[in-house]
Formats: sequence, C-alpha cells, structure tokens
Amino acid sequence: MSHVFPRHTKANLPTAVAGDGCYLIDATGKRYFDGSGGAAVSCLGHSDAAVIRAVQEQVGKLAFAHTGFMTSEPAEALADLLIEQAPAGLDRVYFVSGGSEATEAAIKLTRQYHLERGEPERRHLIARRQSYHGNTLGALAAGGNAWRRQQFDPLLIGVSHIAPCYEYADRPEGESAFDYGQRVANELEAEILRLGPETVMGFIAEPVVGATSGAVPAVPGYFKRIREICDKYGVLLILDEVMCGMGRTGHMFACDADGVSPDILCIAKGLGAGYQPIGAMLCSADIYAAIAAGSGFFQHGHTYIGHPVATAAGLAVVTEMLSRDLISKCGNRGAQLQAALVDRFADHPHVGDIRGRGLFRGIELVADRTTKAPFDPGKTLAAKVKSAAFEAGLICYPMSGTRDGRIGDHVLLAPPFIMTEAQIGEVVDKLDKAIALALQGI
Repeated sequence: MSHVFPRHTKANLPTAVAGDGCYLIDATGKRYFDGSGGAAVSCLGHSDAAVIRAVQEQVGKLAFAHTGFMTSEPAEALADLLIEQAPAGLDRVYFVSGGSEATEAAIKLTRQYHLERGEPERRHLIARRQSYHGNTLGALAAGGNAWRRQQFDPLLIGVSHIAPCYEYADRPEGESAFDYGQRVANELEAEILRLGPETVMGFIAEPVVGATSGAVPAVPGYFKRIREICDKYGVLLILDEVMCGMGRTGHMFACDADGVSPDILCIAKGLGAGYQPIGAMLCSADIYAAIAAGSGFFQHGHTYIGHPVATAAGLAVVTEMLSRDLISKCGNRGAQLQAALVDRFADHPHVGDIRGRGLFRGIELVADRTTKAPFDPGKTLAAKVKSAAFEAGLICYPMSGTRDGRIGDHVLLAPPFIMTEAQIGEVVDKLDKAIALALQGI
C-alpha cells in the first residue's frame, strides 16, 4: 500500500521509471510521448545530458546556502542571463521554487512598492476571469477559474476580475479583432475608476492563457492598450508567464510577441525544464530602487529561494535553449504542429478552435461548431480524452471548464522543444484516436 498522498485518491497510476528524449517510460516498459511536457514543464525532454551534468556538478560543489547569509555563483549567473534576455526595463530577479511562489512574491512586492513610495491606500489587485495564477491562497485569489476557487472562497482575499481576451468565444460577429481587444482592455480602466485610481496597486494577466482556457493568445493591440492604462493610473502590470514563458511560444518571453514590457514578470516551469523545481519573479529597476531607497528589505522569503542546485539547473536550461537555438526552432516546429492540427481537425464536427503560439497549442471541443455551444459538463469529455490518449501512449493536457470554470472542454499541447517533425504525426494520430474514442456514445 502506498503512503503517498496522490492528486486523486481513486486514480491507479503507473510508475515512471525513466525518461528518453520526448518519452516517459513506465515500470512495464510502455513508452508515452510527453505531448504536454507534464504541464508545459519539460521543454528539453527528459534526458538532456548538459543539464544533468550541471546538476551533478553543482551538488558536488555546493548543495545549499541560505540566501539570508550568502549568495551563490549559479544564482548570480542565471540572474544575469535572464536580465540579458528580458523585456526592456526588467533589472532584478527573485528566485523561488515554482509558479505559485512567483505569483505570491509578485503580489507582495506590488503592495510593498506602493507602501515604500508613500501610497498605502493602493491595495486592490485586478485580474481576469478564466485565468490561472497558482494554487497558494494569494495566487488562487488572483486566478479567475471558478471551479478551482469555489471551495476555498471564504479564505481568499478580494480581487476584481474583468473579462479575458478570448476571441473565439467572446468576439461578436461584425466586430474586428482589434476593436474587440480594445473594448475588453478598456474594462481595466473602467474597473480602476470604479475602485478609485488611488486604491489600485496592480493588474495581473497571462500573455497566453494556459491551463484554464487552453493556449488563448490576446488579439493584436490588446496588451499595448493594457500597458497604456496601467501607466496612466500608476498601476503595476504583472505578467504571469509561468506556463507560456521561457521559449514556449517561440519567444524567450511570451510578452515579446505583444510588444510590451511589464513591471513584474513571473516565470517557472520551463525555467527548470523539470530537472529542478525553480521559478522566478523579475521586476523593473524602478521597483527595486523604491525598496532600496526605502526600507531596503523585501518582507517576503522562503527557505529555498536562490537554491544553488536549482539555479544551476536553470542556468544550464537557458544556456541550452540559447546555444542550440531551440526557441526559434520551437516557433518553427509550432507552426508545423499547428498546420498538422488544422489539416486533421479543421473540418472535425466537434473541433471549434485550434489556437496558440509556438509549441503551446489548444484545441477547443464543442457540441456544435456553428453556435460554438460546449458539451454538457456531465459528459466529462476532457477526462475521457485524457484517459484515451494516455492508453494510446500520449500524455496531453485536456481540461474542462474552458468557458467559465464549469462548461467547455479543450486539449492543451506543450511538447518538448526537441520534438521532431516525424513526431508531430505521432501526436496528431494518437490525439485523433483519443478524441474519436472519447466522443463515442456522447
């Protein structure tokens, strides 16, 4: 009998014993193509020799040094490399152990920044419906997924939620994509004015929405308008790239495609590529200067921030991405994957939308293509697709609640950047079979 507390007590999971490139291997020897990189984590696959070597070498030199006493060489080097690649204005890196911690740090830093500048009345955070920013209480409060929040609502801080930029579901016929984006972006200004501009501290959003909605990018011009509104009212712009960042969309940072720079940016998942648990919060020089000129102390912290082995892994991962040109290859391979998905599913009676950027792709499943009506959630379609795909040897990331946390189904794909063109066919074939099996009897 296992003493592990699993995600689901009724699941009977195989045991992973090895990784080989894009594949995971269980104790029976069965191979599974990791078509979602776990949860958009394993961007380099499961057996990258350079990263493994870097972790082993760092453990041999220094396993741990608490950042309350010392910094470390790999942490300093990784911070330098990230800022060298980061959007303009970002200047400091605060390392954490994962995405939820990065979001928590961003929310706290946003509040402290305004305090240090003598604006203690700035306390409100604004986010978007159908967003996901993590599972710790602060991050969960920021997220706009009703299903994930429901049972914990009494414990959550109050956060305002405006409309997402979800073109497929929400743009009416006759409205241009640009006008739609400007209209929903302007909801931010309306909410700031409703709350009182002097009371709003920050706005948080995913450049490409991941788990909750399935690789939904914003329309052109949306984030530029968001940036203008934040600047107008002195509100910090926080971009959550925990899932969509670190090369996943064909750009090192997803917001590069939107032509904006945030005040604070959160990363994780692909930063460590699964070889170590690591995340980071990047902030602007202005934010850092406000803390340095004031109390000098960011009142936050965890034991494992800046962990030498984790940052050594992150340094090796980013170095691999850059030295092997894997980010542009991710963009090119993503275009090939999109073309293959369109070729196979564009006329499928229950595929409503195929979307995303780079190797971050979503397929939205609908009961009616004409009306875009979702399936009855009681059909548990996403769970059936996941199970059928797994049986076929494909790990993908189907989710329900795509539209509002209750209705809607999508499949998220986020394969390793080292995926070959031939493996695209394997993924599409297995996914096609899984969707067909899941739809039987529905």
